[in-house]
Amino acid sequence: MRNSEHSEQDYVPVTDSLVKAKLEKWQDLKFGLMMHWGPYSQWGVVESWSICSEDWITRPIDDYEAYKRQYKNLKKTFNPTEFDPAKWVKAAKAAGMKYVVFTTKHHDGFCMFDSKLTDYQIASKECPFHTHPKANITKAIFDAFRQQDFMIGAYFSKPDWNSQYYWWNYYATPDRHVNYDPAKFPERWQKFKDFTYGQIEELMTGYGNIDILWLDGAWVRPIENMPQDFEEWAKKNNYNQDIDMARIVKMARAHQPGLIVVDRWLSGEFENYLTPEQKIPDKPLNVPWESCITMSPGWSYNKNHTYKSVQQLIHTLVDIVAKGGNFLLNIGPSPGGDWAEDAYDRLNGIAEWIKINSEAIYETRPIAPYKEGKVCLTQKKDGTVYAIYLADKDEKHPPSKIWLSTIQPATGAKLSMLGIDGELEWEKVGKGFLVNIPESVKRNPPCEDAWVVRISEIMD
Repeated sequence: MRNSEHSEQDYVPVTDSLVKAKLEKWQDLKFGLMMHWGPYSQWGVVESWSICSEDWITRPIDDYEAYKRQYKNLKKTFNPTEFDPAKWVKAAKAAGMKYVVFTTKHHDGFCMFDSKLTDYQIASKECPFHTHPKANITKAIFDAFRQQDFMIGAYFSKPDWNSQYYWWNYYATPDRHVNYDPAKFPERWQKFKDFTYGQIEELMTGYGNIDILWLDGAWVRPIENMPQDFEEWAKKNNYNQDIDMARIVKMARAHQPGLIVVDRWLSGEFENYLTPEQKIPDKPLNVPWESCITMSPGWSYNKNHTYKSVQQLIHTLVDIVAKGGNFLLNIGPSPGGDWAEDAYDRLNGIAEWIKINSEAIYETRPIAPYKEGKVCLTQKKDGTVYAIYLADKDEKHPPSKIWLSTIQPATGAKLSMLGIDGELEWEKVGKGFLVNIPESVKRNPPCEDAWVVRISEIMD
């Protein structure tokens, strides 16, 4: 059995020329927005998981079935009348985000799009928001972001805990997995496969150009590919949850040529990039990858959450990009349909930094040694190198000298600080170099949190 988050050695390179081209474009974008949102935001609880009866989960009441009924009824009070995707696009674009991945459906099965295959969805007549002009929330989000040239990603959960074809009421629901043996009830499982196929086809045909199909719920997979995380479960139940990804992807790409498919944590031809969650790899990966990380402690909205600082978020972006990845930053909208003011504040801070230093981030690739001390490195395809000095928490001014021992500018190379006119003086030191930061720049730096030295050319 495999690890759930496998290494780059498991990666299967893309062969479809259209997918390869789109994947290359996506790797140049570097910074994306993710949003987990659903009726659960009204309670400020973690998305979906509180209705799963695994022993690590806590609930405010001790009646599991009653809790599930109350959770499902959140649909009847979900009315995010403050919803205005144009406001989100403006803030995200200013912060330098260039693609969006939205949770069209999480594990609980509630659809944030107008699905014709279930009434457990945002456009249901039981949901007070169904009369709103933007009741089809997914479509409104995709249209608004696409108009500002964002790449569009549809998050979709493979498991569906509302579907009778996955969690059948005839049996109890002991954990996250299907609660019956598909081999014993093949017709029921086929209905679930068709249901999943049908909902993905809805997204691939009614929502404009889609660039990424981002699939979650990695335990829905062929039994022979079950990860070590679920090894004990597999020994006990031995259920095969194969939903025929080849059939789904063939259909999806027929409607959306070049579609990037992210069947995350399953090695194979349908995991076009890796998705480490809430962490950054220790070293660069030689395959396409993206770290999905929350701005607050959790994926979904909670009014009491404390948000990461602007500096922490900028440093996370730089660390990820220096290692060759993309940063997918999650913000959970409120039950009213907006972000917390802290989220806008953080994006405004990132916007101020990215306005000065964007060329060190976008359309770059890693260059060894990637990081030395407090300095991260990126490189443009034309050979220009950027040394990004990460300030300490209370460090408000750049140092008088920045020294690197592992790379050296070519003879005659020009060095400058982004946001500052003029060249910087530098000298060779061993196999590295020392660059001097003028006192005037130290006193009035071009930005906060991280300062970037551009090097026109380095020695081979």
